[in-house]
Amino acid sequence: MKTHWKKLNNPDYIGAYELMTGDGPIELDVTIKTVSNEIVTGPNNRKDECIVAKLKGHKPFILNATNAKTIEKLADSPFIEDWNGLRITLYVAKVRAFGETVDALRVKDSLPKLPEFTPDHAKWEAAKNAIKNGSTDVESIRKSYTLTKANEKLLLS
Repeated sequence: MKTHWKKLNNPDYIGAYELMTGDGPIELDVTIKTVSNEIVTGPNNRKDECIVAKLKGHKPFILNATNAKTIEKLADSPFIEDWNGLRITLYVAKVRAFGETVDALRVKDSLPKLPEFTPDHAKWEAAKNAIKNGSTDVESIRKSYTLTKANEKLLLS
């Protein structure tokens, strides 16, 4: 994997360059923790109020109007509180800005596919026990995994 020069600046926010590997851009599935307005310090110490999504396990993401509208559609809600916990996919798009074509971080207009939860998964037995003792339920598991009807029966047996 190659290192994009912008990574050396160690910015506080995720950018398109984070998804550039040298072999082409990758997609990144992330989960939104919270969304709020924040004062962001940009180039030349310019301060702007921006919409910022805090992400689980990644740098925060500054939302422009395009990405906020995509998240609104994915969450089926214009309310930022409803975006908490939403899994989205980030990707790099070529866009026209300031008279040139640049790489921009975008939110894919479809939800990421959840991993399948099967009996050979490392968390299977713990999930079965948690269901038996009432500390979780199948619907909670479905928030993080795809669960077939057959595997649901096995999980509940």
